[in-house]
Amino acid sequence: MKKQKTRRDFIKSGAIATGAVAATPYFNWSAKAFANQDKNDRPNIGCIGVGSMGSGDARGHANFGNIVAVCDVDERHALRAKNDGNIGRGKADAYGDYREVLDRNDIDVVSIVTPDHWHIKIAVEALEAGKHVFVQKPLTLTLEENQLIRRACQKHKDLAFLVGTQQRSDRNKFMRAVNMVQKGLLGDIKHVTVGINGSPTGGPFPIADVPKELNWEMWQGQAPAKEYREKRCHYQFRWWYEYSGGKFTDWGAHHVDIAMWALNKNGSKQGPVEIDGTNCEHPVEYKDGHATVEDSYNSSHKFSVMHKFKDGITMDVTSHGDNGITFEGTKGRIFVNRGKIVGAPIEENWDKDVYTDEEVSALYKGKPHEGHKNNFYRCIREGGLTVSDPFSHVQAMAVCHLSTIAARLGRKIKWDPAKEKIVGDDQAASFQARERRKGYDILKV
Repeated sequence: MKKQKTRRDFIKSGAIATGAVAATPYFNWSAKAFANQDKNDRPNIGCIGVGSMGSGDARGHANFGNIVAVCDVDERHALRAKNDGNIGRGKADAYGDYREVLDRNDIDVVSIVTPDHWHIKIAVEALEAGKHVFVQKPLTLTLEENQLIRRACQKHKDLAFLVGTQQRSDRNKFMRAVNMVQKGLLGDIKHVTVGINGSPTGGPFPIADVPKELNWEMWQGQAPAKEYREKRCHYQFRWWYEYSGGKFTDWGAHHVDIAMWALNKNGSKQGPVEIDGTNCEHPVEYKDGHATVEDSYNSSHKFSVMHKFKDGITMDVTSHGDNGITFEGTKGRIFVNRGKIVGAPIEENWDKDVYTDEEVSALYKGKPHEGHKNNFYRCIREGGLTVSDPFSHVQAMAVCHLSTIAARLGRKIKWDPAKEKIVGDDQAASFQARERRKGYDILKV
C-alpha cells in the first residue's frame, strides 16, 4: 500500500526556498478538496483575534486545515469561536494570550486578525516560532513597522506570509485594471485618484467600566494607556490614531495597494517624494499632530492628500467622491471598485488579446489564479511569494502612513523612498515610529 503523506510531511515540503520549482502538488487546490483530506494531512491552525472579522477569516481557514486553537483578549470572542460549528467546533483550545498559541509546536499556521497596533508584534514572534502567517490588513501601524516586518520576512523566507488584501485576487475587476495599466493600454498614467471615504465622527464618549471578560490592559498593548471607553475598542478602534490610521489605513490599505501595484511602484526604494496634507480636516482640535481631547474619534474625516512621484505622476488619496480608484492616462481612463470596472477601455475591450490566463498567472507570481487563501496554502506547500506578499504591501503602507502624517500636521512633507526617511522636517520625521509601552516592544530580528 502506498504510504500517505502526513501533515508534517505537508509542512516540511512547504519549506521550499522562494522561487524554487515545486513538485506536482499532493493536494488538489480547492477548499472542497482540502475539506475531504484526512485530518492528519491538514495543517493545524491557530486563530489569534476572533472578533467579527477574525471569525470570518477563521471560517475561511477551516476549509484548508484543522483549527486547534482560538485566542482573543475578549473571552466572549474566544469562547464563541471555540464553539462555532465552522471554526473551533467545540474542540479547539481557547486562550486569552497569543503567546500560548505560538508556544505550541503542533500549530503550523497562525491567522492574526487583531486591532492594527498588535499585527506586527505577533507576526514577528510567529515567524520566529516557525509559523506560516496570515495577517489582516493594514499590515503595519507605522513606517518603522514596515522595516521591522520586512526584515523578519527576509529572515524567514521559507515561511509563507499573506496579507488579507483580497482585492489582489479579484480577476474580473482589480486584476484586470492592474493589467490594463501595466500593459500601457491607457497610455502614460498622469494621475490616479484613490477614493477611500472619510472616517466617521463621534463623541464625546463616556468613560465606562471594563467588561469583566475583556483584558483591557493587554488590548491596549503598545499604545498609550487610556481610560476604557466602549467606542475605543473592537471595531471602532479604527477611528483613533492611537491604534490605527483611520480611513488612510482602512480602505487605503486596499485601494492604495492596487494603485501602487498597477503603477509598478510597489518595489524596494519606490514611493512618492512629496506628500501634501494641507487640505485635510479632523473632527477634533489638533496641536503638533496630536489630538487635544481623548473622548472623541480623532482620525481625519475630510481630506485630499496629494502625492507626487519623481516621474511626475500624481496620486490623490481622498475622502471625496466615489470609493474606488480612477486611473487617468494619455489614451484613456478607467474606474474600478468592488462593484464595477468602467470606462471606454473596458466597454470597448481594449485588453481582449492581452488579458489571458498567462497574464493572470504572471500577476499571481507564476501561480494559477484562485481564491486569496487558496493561494496562501498553495505557497505553504510549494514555496514562493503569495499574491499579497509583505514586501510589496509595505510599499503601499508607506503611502498610507505618509498620508496620515501629512494630514495630522496639515502640511507638505518630503520623503526619500530610497532611504525610507522623511527629510527636512524633524517633527514630521518623529512620526515614523512610536514610543511603545514597556513590555510591549516589537522583537527586532
